[in-house]
Amino acid sequence: MKRLWTVFLPALLVCGGVFALTSALSRTEARAETPKIDPAVQAAIDAFVKDASKWAEDPALVNEVQDQNKKGPIPEMTEAKWKEQKRRTPLIDGFQNTAAAKMLAQRQKDSNELVCEAFVSAAQGEKVCFLEKTSSYIHKGKSKFDAPFTTGKPWQGEPTFDESTQTHSLQVSLPIFPARKESDDPKAERKPIGVLTIGLNFTLLQENVKKSGK
Repeated sequence: MKRLWTVFLPALLVCGGVFALTSALSRTEARAETPKIDPAVQAAIDAFVKDASKWAEDPALVNEVQDQNKKGPIPEMTEAKWKEQKRRTPLIDGFQNTAAAKMLAQRQKDSNELVCEAFVSAAQGEKVCFLEKTSSYIHKGKSKFDAPFTTGKPWQGEPTFDESTQTHSLQVSLPIFPARKESDDPKAERKPIGVLTIGLNFTLLQENVKKSGK
């Protein structure tokens, strides 16, 4: 028995090492391979963006963006200082306890886990509210902010791999416009005052489309 064990143990260790290496390679390939957005999935994204445009029109959200634009970014808040902020501090809680943040939290709940993140940026790219602390305080200079803010049209990113959830996610951004007044010319062009960015669980989105048979 002892002799058999000494014979099989090295073989088992080798097999285990090969399995671990294979698993690691599989995860690496999953990260490296960007999922393709086929027409059916793109149609689902477009439908979501159309619905999310109503989120960007929520009075609470519009009011908070307008108020933030009057104040501007937090003085001396650099990206380095922002990254040092822990996820639960009075400062961060202030971004999550606003009326707009609570609206977004309810939308996330209603999405059945499809929405994995959401945050709002004011005119200078600084944060107004969010579901969870963002990696950056100011997103000005990034396509997710610049594109919708300068064009007034939605922006869509590419699927990216999330190590923590082992799934792919995709971001979309929508311009936030000021509320129309009765005295406004309905044909007059409105300029964005901020941007709403939403992260979608792309892996779940693909699964939902597949289940629906579209």
